Amino acid sequence: MNPTITTYENITLITLQNIPSDIGYIADVFAKIAAMGIDVDMISIAPSQSNVTSVSFTLNDDDLIKTLSYTSSLEDCNVNVSSANCKISIDDDGMVNCPGVAAKVFAAVAKSRTEIRLITTSETQISILVTREDYDAACAALQEALV
Repeated sequence: MNPTITTYENITLITLQNIPSDIGYIADVFAKIAAMGIDVDMISIAPSQSNVTSVSFTLNDDDLIKTLSYTSSLEDCNVNVSSANCKISIDDDGMVNCPGVAAKVFAAVAKSRTEIRLITTSETQISILVTREDYDAACAALQEALV
């Protein structure tokens, strides 16, 4: 493996709790956010609980107020916000069919005593969201474990 680690600062995590688990409803939420010119990055949808779910996503801190102007109007929805986070992305085409990469990432982050706020993955990328306070320790631990 020859991973590339890329970092991003000033990231806000928004979690919409208790929203309808209807994918059409969720698509409409993201369409309205996109119509405001807001770029959403990491997205994670929790398993449905009856007919409701939670959706977490990230965006640039600069887009928080615009996003909240819309999400605060969602009926029966609890909106949780965490700003000033950092995203660390580990990219490597060698991750495909390579068991254990996530285990190495989790072990490195655990060793640095970093809390993962959100994680998204693909076959060739693992992205984690951490607080600004944990960012330096997480980056150093990931560099040591993966590069």
